[in-house]
Amino acid sequence: MAGEKILIIEDEVKIARFLELELIHEGYRVEQAHDGRRGLDMAAGSHFDLIILDVMLPSLNGMEVLRRLRQTAETPVIMLTARDAVTDKVMGLDIGADDYMTKPFAIEELLARIRVLMKRQKGRVQVKEVIVSGPLKIDPGQHSVSYAGDALELTKKEYDLLQYLMENENLVLSRERILERVWGYSYFGDTNVVDVYIRYLRSKIDDRYKTKLIHTVRGVGYVFKHEPH
Repeated sequence: MAGEKILIIEDEVKIARFLELELIHEGYRVEQAHDGRRGLDMAAGSHFDLIILDVMLPSLNGMEVLRRLRQTAETPVIMLTARDAVTDKVMGLDIGADDYMTKPFAIEELLARIRVLMKRQKGRVQVKEVIVSGPLKIDPGQHSVSYAGDALELTKKEYDLLQYLMENENLVLSRERILERVWGYSYFGDTNVVDVYIRYLRSKIDDRYKTKLIHTVRGVGYVFKHEPH
């Protein structure tokens, strides 16, 4: 065990202590927070390899903690809840949770899910994958974009938007989801800003190279899809 660091954000002290002891026994380093605001401050102020986050928290609920966390970090998050409502699970996963467990749960299952997420995260950290779709290539390691070898000059927001679209190739993304992930939950504009930046990208890629990579899904949003000519 490499001693990965886990943050438990759980207001029920007995549950938090039980989880802490089990995780320490497995070789993890563990810290605790018992309310949402404190947990968010700890997550922002220190590096954690994984966060176990309860939904029902005082001062700031788990959903809001996750929304704010996802503005700046992709730390794996397992959400815990006493609720078994499908809508709660869908909301948590849509906001950016990596996994979801309903109380009560078997500690062995939680540990297994932690191992899976840790392994997945190590792969992400070790390999900054170049994303390629046809002649379009985006290199997150170099923060560069090219089309058939031609370097493209994009603003930071255009780059972030293109990367998010390409990471979700062939998946339809709503304007609201794009706004949340690219602009951040604290952005209080309307979704028209997404349409504006989509036009910017189309002018620099689709129009310039006579191709069609960014498709509108009427009434929903957009999908990045490479269609060979």
